[in-house]
Amino acid sequence: MEDGLVRPVDEGTPQGGPLSPLLSNLLLDDLDRELARRGLRFCRYADDCNIYVRSCRAGERVMASVSRFLTKKLRLQVNEAKSAVARPEERKFPGFSISNDGSERRIAPKALAKFKALIRDMTCRTRGISLPQLIKELKPYLIGWRGYFGFCQTPRVLTNLEAWTRRRLRMYLWRQWGNGHNRFKELRRHGVPKLRAAVAAGSLTGFWRMSGHPAVQQALRNHHFESLGLPSLYVSV
Repeated sequence: MEDGLVRPVDEGTPQGGPLSPLLSNLLLDDLDRELARRGLRFCRYADDCNIYVRSCRAGERVMASVSRFLTKKLRLQVNEAKSAVARPEERKFPGFSISNDGSERRIAPKALAKFKALIRDMTCRTRGISLPQLIKELKPYLIGWRGYFGFCQTPRVLTNLEAWTRRRLRMYLWRQWGNGHNRFKELRRHGVPKLRAAVAAGSLTGFWRMSGHPAVQQALRNHHFESLGLPSLYVSV
């Protein structure tokens, strides 16, 4: 509204805040009722909605009629670029996808890529903070991520991500140890035999490959990170 007059706008409420999902639920409650009245199976989170039908032809018909309902009845603009008729495994909602046979909830590839990008950013070489401080910063994100994506039915993905995160932390610490002399001293301090520590400390192998070296794995075992408060991404139920 400008100068007491209602004007049409092309942009919605910025995402990320509490107002966006609240307004979505207020506006789209009529859509929920309409889909339920038609007997359609659907799932909606804020303005992200998936409707499940038995065929591609039915999907095209329903998409056209629902788009008309949104534009004519609710006077909302449909984002054509993000709307499509596709098989369930080809779409994500939100952050999840479904296996080909419909039996498993999976974490969408885009969500996995976003997770890894954030962990890479937080464990980059330019950060000069200690490992305990780094884990303290990671902890809220990992707990929140586990709380949301722990709903998936592919636990191996979570355990693999957990192992990958620990390896990023080993690489981060290996960088911090700096030169060969200091690396040798740290490996010995963590219980690595003298000869194995000397071989690892003198290696010219890259940081990522060294994070998987037996000497580094022995020095920085899983329980070492657990003792510093690193949460697990997978909790069996």
